[in-house]
Amino acid sequence: KCELLHCTSNTAPFFCPIPLVVTLHDIIYLENKGLLGTGGSLYQKFGNLYRRWNVPGAVKNAEAIITVSNFEKSNIDQKMPQIKDKTIAIYNGVGEHFSPIRESKTLSQVREKYKLPEKYIFFLGNLAPKKNTPNVLKAYNRYHNSVSNPLPLVMIDFGKEKLRQMLASFQMENLLEHIHLSGYISNTDLPAIYSMSELFLYPSLRESFGIPILEAMRCGTPVITSTTSSMPEIAGDAALLVNPNNSKELANAIEYILSDLEFREKLIQKGFNRSKKFSWTKMAERNLKLYNKIYNELQKNKQ
Repeated sequence: KCELLHCTSNTAPFFCPIPLVVTLHDIIYLENKGLLGTGGSLYQKFGNLYRRWNVPGAVKNAEAIITVSNFEKSNIDQKMPQIKDKTIAIYNGVGEHFSPIRESKTLSQVREKYKLPEKYIFFLGNLAPKKNTPNVLKAYNRYHNSVSNPLPLVMIDFGKEKLRQMLASFQMENLLEHIHLSGYISNTDLPAIYSMSELFLYPSLRESFGIPILEAMRCGTPVITSTTSSMPEIAGDAALLVNPNNSKELANAIEYILSDLEFREKLIQKGFNRSKKFSWTKMAERNLKLYNKIYNELQKNKQ
């Protein structure tokens, strides 16, 4: 007796006996060349392969397709023009618990839990090619070599041996002692991590939205992100945008934000204002409006 099924994470049943809404967060898996695409872990490759098989059929009979940015809607329209008229963009939100953490006891507990440096640059990197970890490391190396007292780089959920291999491939093994690998960080601790960081790096090659951009902004952390894909749409003028393929440009941006306190403060204030435009409540209200529209149209067609 379900009147509508909303599948919120890219895939859905091929044959669904009730009206269906599908959220396509991105269609990166349709852009990768070759059977399993390039880069990433084996798990990521097979996940992409599964979506390439599942998604076109799943969305064919859906009443509506939601995606998370106008950038991604444009991509979907080009790759799957047959669903263009029923695809809409509804922005993601950002968790209400993301706010500046100032309470010294909380900060001390989180710092001790993850053995964090006193001051640091924060980077959410992993092995997915789109996260651009090699170029971030090259940029950090440039920054590290250009200033007298460089801040350490904190990376989460990244293996030390994998990092060692990556640095060795660029002849940058000396950086290992300046990069702090915190391991997995729980979502409840992230606001404190952002709040203690001097700068947040998010120069991805490809994102359909980029929630961490807004998380950092809400915590009062200046952000560097990319000129590519959805990131300018989400960040607006509240982040410093760089070409993610240009490690020199990224290194210069890092040094600029850390040295120009006036610009840094302007960026922080703009980030607070920008992040207020996005909320899960707004997203839910737009989803509910869509559900009602679909339901009412289906009821009208039955009459």
